[in-house]
Amino acid sequence: MSNTSSITHFLLLAFADTRELQLLHFWLFLGIYLAALLGNGLIITAIACDHRLHTPMYFFLLNLSILDLGCISTTVPKSMVNSLWDTKVISYSGCAAQLFLFVFLISAEFYLLTIMAYDRYVAICQPLHYGTLLGSRACVHMAAAAWGSGFLNAMLHTANTFSLPLCKGNAVDQFFCEIPQILKLSCSHTYLREVGLIEFSLSVAFGCFIFIVLSYVHIFRAVLRIPSEQGWHKTFSTCLPHLAVVSLFVSTAMFAYLKPPSISSSSLDLVVTVLYSVVPPAVNPIIYSMRNKELKNALKNLIREVVFQQK
Repeated sequence: MSNTSSITHFLLLAFADTRELQLLHFWLFLGIYLAALLGNGLIITAIACDHRLHTPMYFFLLNLSILDLGCISTTVPKSMVNSLWDTKVISYSGCAAQLFLFVFLISAEFYLLTIMAYDRYVAICQPLHYGTLLGSRACVHMAAAAWGSGFLNAMLHTANTFSLPLCKGNAVDQFFCEIPQILKLSCSHTYLREVGLIEFSLSVAFGCFIFIVLSYVHIFRAVLRIPSEQGWHKTFSTCLPHLAVVSLFVSTAMFAYLKPPSISSSSLDLVVTVLYSVVPPAVNPIIYSMRNKELKNALKNLIREVVFQQK
């Protein structure tokens, strides 16, 4: 294939060659996808329906759950369908749309996680200024900035990636259309422009990660001054899992986008990509509701109303 215009479709990476393993992959991804749908869907519904949860922290959590649903729905269903029907094909436009949506949602999610860390920092370290710094208008503006920044980032990367001439076939060595795998198909040195854009985006992401870590360091220092062992335990058991998920996301994403070609392999790329694209949307509902009594009570009330039709 000599150029981009001659490519009408791409071939995605299959998880397995044998039919049995393809079906195993389908059922495994179906379980993960349904768990993510259920967990994030319950959080969205509980926050929307319970007026006691109409606070900045839960407003951001609502946005996070929406982004998680969108992110996992962009990649996993297509991979499941391909495994079920024993095919690898995705259309050119479908690949471009998938890449755009994934970059948009994953970027917006990370910016939102940064805002959520700031929210917790202000709530614990500067409680007297919380109402001023995180009023309803400020929260809407910050959430809109996260979504808008993600959209702009996705537009730049998608336009840049799909403007490159592709002459090394149409086989994408990943289970969804990922920028590094599309760049491997390019036969022009202009792909370095996209590499530079990736490095800039990851530098911004790393800066956000440093901000998140520093926010939690200040939170831990503030909590350690409180003479309450129960308060320490609650804060550490809540914040450490958050940090663990964010660290997993950042480290695997940076490795996927910046690793040298010499250490690249299909199996390694697959594992790393699953860790940053599939695992966070599935585990975030557990992490963010595990130690949260208000949210757990709202979920219990919601389930009672749905199942038992009583308040």
